[in-house]
Amino acid sequence: MQALLFCPYTEEAAVLTVILQQVGFTVRSIRNLDQAISQWPENPSELILIVLPPIHNEAAQQISMLRAQTLSNIIAITEKENEEVHISWLEAGADLVIQRPYSNRILLAEIKALLRRTAGVPFFSLPTLTQSDLQLDPALRTAHFPGQDPIHLTQLEFRLLYTLMTHAGQIIPTANIVEHVWGYTGEGSQELVRGLIKRLRIKIEPDQKKPAYIITEPGIGYYFNRFQEDKRGSGHVIGAG
Repeated sequence: MQALLFCPYTEEAAVLTVILQQVGFTVRSIRNLDQAISQWPENPSELILIVLPPIHNEAAQQISMLRAQTLSNIIAITEKENEEVHISWLEAGADLVIQRPYSNRILLAEIKALLRRTAGVPFFSLPTLTQSDLQLDPALRTAHFPGQDPIHLTQLEFRLLYTLMTHAGQIIPTANIVEHVWGYTGEGSQELVRGLIKRLRIKIEPDQKKPAYIITEPGIGYYFNRFQEDKRGSGHVIGAG
């Protein structure tokens, strides 16, 4: 397992590295959080630990941008903040917000507890799906078209495509997609889904301007098209009567 550590303080970074190693992580330290966000698809990690300076006005935005890229656990450490700031970071996507002063032993225990809670169902236990001419392999986390090389998917891309394919032909409202893929609801959900849909279409659609598989239902959500010759299909909204 790999953990991504952003900490501008040398001594604290050394202590946090030891704590993460005790959990079982190899640690990759970074100096630029924005760069880590942009390079995430090429350099993912199972856990992100961010140490924020006392004044950090962009913290919620950066946490939100990380959450849009990954399901990995996000932990933020900072000075004692007011309640609204603490809540805003959790709503932006942080799994845990730690305020100074903190105990190293308790932090170690909290990280272990967080990993237990978020272990989830392993991908390899899910069945292989086939819809239209697209096959989704959970064990390898790949999508595959006949006669073509497998397409490797990120965790979020896989969960989105799995959700759409298991409800093929059914329109899934945006809010439901957020719950299925990210496991929570909140502001900015439309932007989260729109960005992820775009990234997935880049990988599987022959023509992104005229999607054949992932179809938008304006004002409602998205659905997986089982019949390419009939893009509108017979989709109905999940949950509708």
